[in-house]
Amino acid sequence: MVNLRIGLLFGGCSGEHEVSIRSAQAIAQALLAPANSDRYQLLPFYIEKTGQWQAGEPAETVLTTGAPLPAAERASGQLWNFPPQVSDVDIWFPVLHGPNGEDGSIQGLLQLMQVPVVGCGVLASALGMDKLAMKAAFAHAGLPQVKYMGVNRSEVWSNPCVFPKLCDQIEVALGYPCFIKPANLGSSVGIAKARTRSELEAALDSAASYDRRLIVEAGVTAREVECAVLGNDHPKASIVGEITFSSDFYDYDTKYTAGKADLVIPAPLPAAVISQIQEMAIQAFTAIDGAGIARVDFFYVEATGEILINEINTMPGFTATSMYPRLWAASGVSFEELVHRLIQLGLERFDAPC
Repeated sequence: MVNLRIGLLFGGCSGEHEVSIRSAQAIAQALLAPANSDRYQLLPFYIEKTGQWQAGEPAETVLTTGAPLPAAERASGQLWNFPPQVSDVDIWFPVLHGPNGEDGSIQGLLQLMQVPVVGCGVLASALGMDKLAMKAAFAHAGLPQVKYMGVNRSEVWSNPCVFPKLCDQIEVALGYPCFIKPANLGSSVGIAKARTRSELEAALDSAASYDRRLIVEAGVTAREVECAVLGNDHPKASIVGEITFSSDFYDYDTKYTAGKADLVIPAPLPAAVISQIQEMAIQAFTAIDGAGIARVDFFYVEATGEILINEINTMPGFTATSMYPRLWAASGVSFEELVHRLIQLGLERFDAPC
């Protein structure tokens, strides 16, 4: 029996390039583990920060060292000259975080190749990446959320009469504190907390430098909890985990600096709350037409018992210490088995009738 050839696609043109490499290293180890080595053959494909694809020795070097290839000038006209090994892939496993990786763009390209793909498709990936579109889908599904407003860059970078009125509207509708986020960036990039008018103005200006669509959310005093989802048409939810941290909020530095945040698995929550979070996680997954994998983040307002959905991540961090695989490990699914199930779900979705 010929092993399925897994095209592990990592790196990419986003600020989460290095995180993608770490996720790919963990998945590569799982594919090479005894439980999977008789099932699958690993074919690594590395996308440089310039967008060029590398296979074979260069891609294997990045997986081994964990370091991106040195920046090099992109050769004219070479961007979409794919390595010949692309034609050998039986199923793609994209482990690309952030824009150009989990926003539907790479999913559309791989779909055109007419080869199975692990994870969400174009629609779910795009909805999961754009926070405004995501929240519209959640609202349509009846999922409770914090109050929020959508803002365009043109309103922020406008004449001196428009911008103050925008800030007035935000203060009336949401109050302080509030959080300002680019609509289409992951890993807490460009996010700021505003407690005053001057902080709001600065945060809007900063977020507008990252994206032309912004979202402003009302602050809430709550515990941050997460649930992993696995499946296609009949998805399952994992046990629930909690993120604890001492910083003001879960920003980029807190997320990626060792020791600044702790993952508590399982989360110490009432059974009824856990059950409701799991149910809402599956509702969110279904609302965006998810496939294979997602992590859904919530706020639990302990004072009132409210559970508010925050966001869904269609390609969560996938290192051995990341929340998604740890939640499934605590639910009885090992890392190696999780990778196997995701591949099988990708094959299942590809074979399903349109």
